[in-house]
Amino acid sequence: MRLAVLDDGHRLRHKALLRFIGVVSRKPPPDVIKTLLYRPEFFGEPMSRVFQDCLRGPSAWSVGDRELMAAFVSKVNECDF
Repeated sequence: MRLAVLDDGHRLRHKALLRFIGVVSRKPPPDVIKTLLYRPEFFGEPMSRVFQDCLRGPSAWSVGDRELMAAFVSKVNECDF
């Protein structure tokens, strides 16, 4: 299910950031970025902390190994991110 509000329901500064991402990358911003920016106090900030803990916190895996695993899982799930 895709929420239409993620395409145009952002605050002005987030709209500007999403536009900048689109201009620089020449592609639409990934949906995961739109989701993190929409209502950041509810979802974006807590999930960003979880992502940072998973990818940068203490682990037997190197940061590179964790990033590679995240990229692999995204690819398997057909996620552009």
